[in-house]
Amino acid sequence: MLSFYTNLMIRLRGDEKGATAVEYGIMVALIAVVIIVAVTLLGGTISDMFTQTSCSVSSGTYAAGTKAGLATCTPK
Repeated sequence: MLSFYTNLMIRLRGDEKGATAVEYGIMVALIAVVIIVAVTLLGGTISDMFTQTSCSVSSGTYAAGTKAGLATCTPK
């Protein structure tokens, strides 16, 4: 009877590959959710920042949000 319990414990302790794969899957899913939320919340702000930087590099004048909500870049 003792050998049965010993063998059972050895098999349970040795089979950790499946649990590790599940843990990695959960981590990847959580990271994906965080990235999706960040892009959704910061998408417009980041787009405006790149537009402003592009305008500055091309020596233009950047005008933030007009009535239509669009930023404009007028060249000098």
